[in-house]
Amino acid sequence: MNSEMTQFTQMTPIIDYDNPTVSAFAKENAGASSDHMEQAISLYYAVRDGFRYDPYKIDLSVEGLRASTTLKNGYGWCVPKAVLLAACCRLLGIPARLGYADVRNHLSTKRMREEMETDIFKWHGYTAIYLNGDWIKATPAFNIELCEKFKLKPLEFDGRNDSIFHPFDLVGNKHMEYLKFRGEYPDVPLDEIEKTFQEQSSYVSTMKDADFDQDVEQEILDD
Repeated sequence: MNSEMTQFTQMTPIIDYDNPTVSAFAKENAGASSDHMEQAISLYYAVRDGFRYDPYKIDLSVEGLRASTTLKNGYGWCVPKAVLLAACCRLLGIPARLGYADVRNHLSTKRMREEMETDIFKWHGYTAIYLNGDWIKATPAFNIELCEKFKLKPLEFDGRNDSIFHPFDLVGNKHMEYLKFRGEYPDVPLDEIEKTFQEQSSYVSTMKDADFDQDVEQEILDD
């Protein structure tokens, strides 16, 4: 592996795959195959469905974004879930980096839209995994139970094709639009994300005590 690629297999304070819980989770969920593609696919589904998506509880700190913290919490928003997938891949020697984009996300609640005063989500996170000579995008954010509640087709991952969004839900309504790719990084660009999120600081502080699952249920009832 060349020196440029090595940075995408290293541990960092956030991508803490040396943590015993992260190491155990990765090994337990990598499947029986020694093939990197099969391992990455198995890990994708373990992270996607094993941890609830919760965009209300945003913690922009090293501790809050760590892979081990998401394991402990059992939930996470898109950025820490992407971190966890990257950590699991790196532990197994699979190069992985963290990608970001600004998106118009229609998978949101009324409370979110009102607090944010926009439906554009900046620094939406995904994981880019190096498989068979290509960087393949994978988005493990939205667990299958949440997708079923919102009548969305869950994002699948086959290790060969980018898995970043479905433009429409099961009944033909718009789901998500990618507006701007911000690049892919060897670690979380925390300073850059914090600078952007300062514009929405009231959302971050106000929403942390709200119940996303409860609001989702109410959204379904209102429909």
